[in-house]
Amino acid sequence: MNVRRLLALPALALLLAGCGIRATEVPTDFGPAPSRVRCSLSEPDVSTQASGGLPVQVFLLCGSSLVTVDRTVRVPDGAADSRRRVLVAQGLLDELAATPSAAEKEAGYTTDVRGGMAVSGPRPTDPEDALRLSAPPGDLTSYSLAQLVCTFSDSAAAEGDGSVILGGPDSAPLRRYECTDEVRSRPGSKEPPSAEVTGG
Repeated sequence: MNVRRLLALPALALLLAGCGIRATEVPTDFGPAPSRVRCSLSEPDVSTQASGGLPVQVFLLCGSSLVTVDRTVRVPDGAADSRRRVLVAQGLLDELAATPSAAEKEAGYTTDVRGGMAVSGPRPTDPEDALRLSAPPGDLTSYSLAQLVCTFSDSAAAEGDGSVILGGPDSAPLRRYECTDEVRSRPGSKEPPSAEVTGG
């Protein structure tokens, strides 16, 4: 009987020791500590979904990453494809520059795209899918450029291959920008990869 009790003591000690959760110093890679910023809307934001119009998604900032939100842009019926692309691009640009709604602000959304910027179609010597901004892309912040590139490349404003050709009002060469997973997760430190476009 005494032997059984003695054998049971180590087992009992192990059970009691396992009740608590010990702190660990092993590094983990689960992202930043949780905060009150949700980065998701609990309900569809009716104020941003105007009746009629083309349903689109734009990339806003939340925390340190890019997150999509639903929007609509108005495009006149019967617009030619080339004109339609520019109208969609301008609508997306306007949505990016707009102040987030109250519900979006509460969820932690912000934007780094400033108002007053315009987009136009290609010049005669540009590739037909090029878009030109009224400000040189190189002058934009990394956050703003990431928002623009990811929003345009994932829309009817681009060719659907995950990239977009952008230029400015000057004679600087056009560049083809890509929206990558790294850009979406770290827009402040990872600029969209780009390559100079040669030939029209």
